Amino acid sequence: MNLVRFVLLLQIMMPLALGQAADPTDASRANRPEALIRSLYAQVLARHPLGVPVDTDMKPFTPYLSKALLHRMDLAIACGADWYRQNPEPHLKPALGWLELGLFSGDNERASPQTFLIQRTQSEKDGSFRVYVRLTRAYSEGTPSIWRIAAIVKRETGHFVLDDVIYLKDKELDEESSLSEYLSAGCDGARWIGYGKQQAGMQHRR
Repeated sequence: MNLVRFVLLLQIMMPLALGQAADPTDASRANRPEALIRSLYAQVLARHPLGVPVDTDMKPFTPYLSKALLHRMDLAIACGADWYRQNPEPHLKPALGWLELGLFSGDNERASPQTFLIQRTQSEKDGSFRVYVRLTRAYSEGTPSIWRIAAIVKRETGHFVLDDVIYLKDKELDEESSLSEYLSAGCDGARWIGYGKQQAGMQHRR
C-alpha cells in the first residue's frame, strides 16, 4: 500500500472510529437510574452525611435529589427550628427523628456504610424505579453488617433524580420505613406538633 492510499484510508476510518466512540447507546446506558444511584452512593461513602445537610455540606447532593425531596428537607429543617423555638432549654435533646439519621443508608450504625452494590432495578406503575442497593459495614471484630435499601428514582426535567429512600425490613429492622417519613415525623409542614398530635391527625384523616 502506497502512502497516498494509506492516508486516504486513514481519513475514511477516523470518522468511523470517532462515531463509534460517541455511540448514542453509550449515552443512553449512562442515563439510567442505576447510573444516578452509583454516582450518589459514591458521594455517600465519601462523605457519610448525618442528618439533613445544610449549606456547603448539601451542595454535593443537591443535583441528585428531586424538587419534592429537597422541599421535604427544607420543611424538616424549618420544623427543627420550630422545635428549638418551642424548647429553649439547652439540656433537652431534640426529638427529631432525622437528626442522627444517615439519610441515604439508615439509622444508628447504618449511617456510615463502607461499600455498596446495586443489585437490581424494578420499574413501577407510576413511571418511577426502585433501585435495590446492598450496603455493608465491617468491624474490627465480628462479622460485617449487611443491609439493603430501595432508592426511589424518577425522571424530572429530562434526567433521573432520587425522590425517596426505603429502609427495608430485615432481621435487625422490625418494619420498613422511609426517608420521607423520618423527615416529616412530628411535623405539620414547618411546624413542630409532636408525634402524638401527628398520629392523632393521621387517624382522623383515615
